[in-house]
Amino acid sequence: MKKKYEITKIPSFIDMHVHFREPGFEYKETIETGIQCARAGGFSGVCTMPNTNPVCDNPKVVKEILAKAKKYKFEIYPICAITKNLNTLELVNFKELKSAGAIGFSNDGLPLLDKDVFLEALKSEELILSHCENETEEVDWQIEQYKKAVELGYSAKLHFCHISKKESVELIRQAKRKGLKITAETAPHYFTFTKDDVTPTGVFKMNPPLASEADKKAIMDGLFDNTIDVIATDHAPHSNKEKLSPYNEAPNGIIGLETSFSLSYELLGLDKTLEKMAYNPRRILGVNNKKMIEVALDESWVVAPSLSKSKCKVSPYKGMKLKGIIINE
Repeated sequence: MKKKYEITKIPSFIDMHVHFREPGFEYKETIETGIQCARAGGFSGVCTMPNTNPVCDNPKVVKEILAKAKKYKFEIYPICAITKNLNTLELVNFKELKSAGAIGFSNDGLPLLDKDVFLEALKSEELILSHCENETEEVDWQIEQYKKAVELGYSAKLHFCHISKKESVELIRQAKRKGLKITAETAPHYFTFTKDDVTPTGVFKMNPPLASEADKKAIMDGLFDNTIDVIATDHAPHSNKEKLSPYNEAPNGIIGLETSFSLSYELLGLDKTLEKMAYNPRRILGVNNKKMIEVALDESWVVAPSLSKSKCKVSPYKGMKLKGIIINE
């Protein structure tokens, strides 16, 4: 295979936002299948979100995840819950979880809406990855809480997950212009699709939901002007049956690890894609991951979800012709 293509060696990618579902939801994905999917997409490290069962809010779960990652010789950077069991207002023990191997904290799946508790979390000076559902409103007040933490003398670290709305991009842009050192990510589906692409089933259902053409353009502009620092997949597999259910009954989330590079490369070109998928995630997370991968940049391929390494074989990208093939041994 390598002799057939013109090969380019580039840094591997780091995904700041995935759901590998284990423990608790192994019928959707496992750490093993998630890692296989990540490797197929050119990733050498991922941040796993804490909305598992049990919730990743204690050292035992963190260590179990890390042990499985080690078994498969892959870098997982666990994200732990900000509050115990996600659905409480009691903060976790940040230092204990950091010592166990947590790289950051997020209430992904259940946004933390208490402003005072959110401020206390920022005061931990650990990386807080904010999952916003009422996106623009939450981005607005969380930036204010971040400013308050900084004014109080704390080295707060705030990263916004899966930004999807024009107004959110503008709030983050203005905050950065004022010198606030916040960071933000989007996902490929937000610069590829709009709400007009949604079908009667759950194939295109995710949270935040797909928005307007103006929102899509704002996401692209935010990537080009560096308002948005990172492209993360928010890889969130479910069973095929769940995703093919009627839209209102289907769960949120799509697979994305194997398509992210090609979609990003087509929009941004190689240098900007590496900035968003390789360099910035390493910088924000503070990881020294030097793994390289090989790609055939000029080769095209067609997305066939049935061939995905994920347990989920449903993808909104089905049938799309993309450019840039990851060369795997």
